[in-house]
Amino acid sequence: MNLALSRWRDGHLVGIASLAFMIVFLMVASTVPAAAQVTAFRQAVAEAAAEDRDLAAFYQSTEYRSVWIGEGEEDRTRRQALVRALSQAEVHGLPAVRYDLAGLMTMMAEARSLRDLGAVEVALSRTYLQYARDVQSGVLIPSRVDSDIKRDIVYRDASTLMSQIVLGDAFKVMRSFPPHSNEYARLLKEKLRLERLIALGGWGGAVPAETLRPGDTGQSVVALRNRLIAMGYVTRSASQTYDARLQQAVQAFQTDHGLDADGVAGGATMAALNTSASERLKSVIVAMERERWLTEDRGTRHILVNLTDFSARILDNDQVTFATRAVIGKNDAGRRSPEFSDEMEHMVVNPTWHVPYSIAVNEYLPQMQRNPGAASHLKLYNRNGREVSRGAVNFGAYNARNFPFAIKQPPSERNALGLVKFMFPNKYNIYLHDTPQKALFDLEKRDFSHGCIRLHQPFDFAYALLAKQESDPQAYFKSVLDTRRETYVQLEQHVPVHIIYRTAFTQAQGRPQYRGDVYGRDGRIWDALQKAGVLLEAVQG
Repeated sequence: MNLALSRWRDGHLVGIASLAFMIVFLMVASTVPAAAQVTAFRQAVAEAAAEDRDLAAFYQSTEYRSVWIGEGEEDRTRRQALVRALSQAEVHGLPAVRYDLAGLMTMMAEARSLRDLGAVEVALSRTYLQYARDVQSGVLIPSRVDSDIKRDIVYRDASTLMSQIVLGDAFKVMRSFPPHSNEYARLLKEKLRLERLIALGGWGGAVPAETLRPGDTGQSVVALRNRLIAMGYVTRSASQTYDARLQQAVQAFQTDHGLDADGVAGGATMAALNTSASERLKSVIVAMERERWLTEDRGTRHILVNLTDFSARILDNDQVTFATRAVIGKNDAGRRSPEFSDEMEHMVVNPTWHVPYSIAVNEYLPQMQRNPGAASHLKLYNRNGREVSRGAVNFGAYNARNFPFAIKQPPSERNALGLVKFMFPNKYNIYLHDTPQKALFDLEKRDFSHGCIRLHQPFDFAYALLAKQESDPQAYFKSVLDTRRETYVQLEQHVPVHIIYRTAFTQAQGRPQYRGDVYGRDGRIWDALQKAGVLLEAVQG
């Protein structure tokens, strides 16, 4: 929407709200004695709020005084702040239909009695509470969209929110609700950029080719060049050849989309290139909703694992200070990596792998039933913690319900956890760790684990964490590693860990980044947002 038009509309709506109430108050005040007005209004508010226990309790605690519809300057300012916020709800990717500003405006304009005013008062409060919770904590309940999104959303209670608007500067209060993270601010900026771009026609025509390579010529190369020009990766030229300049532009695009930057526009690159601006806008709106779910402070220093990016990063003051490739849970039921936040407390050098029971009975027990000597690198232990010889076990007598042994892999370079694991104890039994399967990190799409996060450069990751407490973190780590004994190394300062899933995310510097929807979660979130009433302002691109 044009900014000048938006400001005119906001001011017009605010003016209507104030004028409507001025007229109603003049009408009511001229016909009803003051004492009777107060009693009738309070009774009307009590009746209108009765169905909402929390709201009823708030109004009862204030003796049913008005928050929104009084004649005074404070009430008028609250009305104006609320109307302005609701008129801009779509800017935040919120479902404007849920707040029904037009219906509220009609309700205000048509109020003709104190009973009507009481109903309007409560309607404004209900709408305010809905908007405040949506823009602050999210429109959706994450676990209802996908059970692997383990985010417990904290909603402020009605009394707290109502007290804020009563006691604070109304405009400042309304501005305080959206997330104040740098990521949210950058996502909002990208949303507005994409909307402007879509209104002008998006990125133009798709590239009609399966693969294009340096040296190719023709109309498909022209289409590729034009698409990259529209996206801002290369300046205008008349060349019909896939030259060095175009190759560099393709490589930059590939980097921004998590693809191998080989400069060849192959299948995955073409799919990303031909994704419309509208589809990217959906990803940004979903990312903004996800940012509202991260209600806690990320932490000045924190670890960020983005599942769609197959990466793990350490950030200090919003700057990436370490990054490594990662392998995430396979896109199969029961193996997808969950999303949650916790605190890293320690690392385990030369770890023992305690094979999860589900893996033990579903993967290794069938192997041992066929061949008792299978997976010889694993050892069996009874309930007393004593090692059991395989020759003494009749594996055919056991199944997934009665298998009585624990399976462990002692520390070694062949250990499934590699030589170090990083622990943030949680009920999902998820952690970060080394792996002997290094070849997997050469792949573009890296979902192979049982749910835990494997790191490409675990030693460097350990050095970065230990640098805060050791003068020579590399020498210290090596000294522990060389013992070949399982050793716990405590982190003197715990580090927040956020396992997130973002198909759109930003950087402190550089272009916005886009990734594939590896588990299909963002698609489900967008569908749920759309069902809640979130709309795209344009559908081109």
